[in-house]
Amino acid sequence: MANINERLHVAIIMDGSGRWAAARALARAEGHRAGRRAVTRTIEAALEHGIGVLTLFTFSTENWGRPPEEVAELMRTFEEFFRRDAPELAAQGARLTVIGRRDRLPVFLQEAIGKVEAAGAIAGRLLVRFAIDYSGREAILAAARRFQPADDTSAENFSRLLADAGHDRAPVPDIDLLIRTGGELRLSNCPLWEIAYAELYFTPFLWPDFGAAELDAALQDFHARHRTFGRLPALV
Repeated sequence: MANINERLHVAIIMDGSGRWAAARALARAEGHRAGRRAVTRTIEAALEHGIGVLTLFTFSTENWGRPPEEVAELMRTFEEFFRRDAPELAAQGARLTVIGRRDRLPVFLQEAIGKVEAAGAIAGRLLVRFAIDYSGREAILAAARRFQPADDTSAENFSRLLADAGHDRAPVPDIDLLIRTGGELRLSNCPLWEIAYAELYFTPFLWPDFGAAELDAALQDFHARHRTFGRLPALV
């Protein structure tokens, strides 16, 4: 019997790490470190559920506007994840990659990402995409700039251009379920093209508290919904 989640593309806007730390009178850096542990838990849970693609909205282009010390700490946290946690996740069947700009990332982080991607060249059971220095608007604009007058103007071709512009290895299915943690009700410039018909799920859980049980709840809610994609069956 086929797994009902095997073709599912789930995306998560991981919000609330700073508030999680503040509620515990900790430095924001501690919240980001706790968020790193939540990433590992969530990828392992996604593997358990047999999800096909998991996109984690990790660092938006607008996040460069945070205090330099916090940005530097985030970059170090990302590097530690890719160097220490990613190999074990790859061994479990996850293939990890990064979408978004790379030219502004520190060299040490670019190198860590490159090693993980090279090691995961063979397809795994789960594709995990980390959106780092990513802007949904900028990705669409970059793809539009690649259009030539004689180009195929289909949505499929635009998706290929979008993948190229975002450093994706290949186009992926549209996002089916978009989860946002932290209780905020906005999209924050996430992958906008891919969420055209995504089901939206907002949870008050702060990102460092997210894990297998919360992902399971979101999936149960998703599978209870009736998706029509704007269509209705013909009347008889």
